[in-house]
Amino acid sequence: MTKKVVAKKTRNRYSAQFKEQALARAEKDGVAIAAKDLGLAESQLYSWRLKSKQAGQMTEEQRAILADHARLKREVARLEEEVTFLKKAAAYFAKQPK
Repeated sequence: MTKKVVAKKTRNRYSAQFKEQALARAEKDGVAIAAKDLGLAESQLYSWRLKSKQAGQMTEEQRAILADHARLKREVARLEEEVTFLKKAAAYFAKQPK
């Protein structure tokens, strides 16, 4: 009995830029045509499309965190203005004769 040697196929790794361009082409020409021209499986393009859409969508928790972060930044800016004003006021009253 002879042993059959099977070459192990390595996985191709594609850059984010290539994926974006492939998805843009799939949007323009269709998935089947783009996959054939780029030497990809159609399922690969569909997978990339799904991951791209999921990455673009924020969860409700993420939106709440961003809103809270923005509110806190505004509060910090307001408090910094108050501190600056109070320092100036303290310096002014420290110079006043008694």
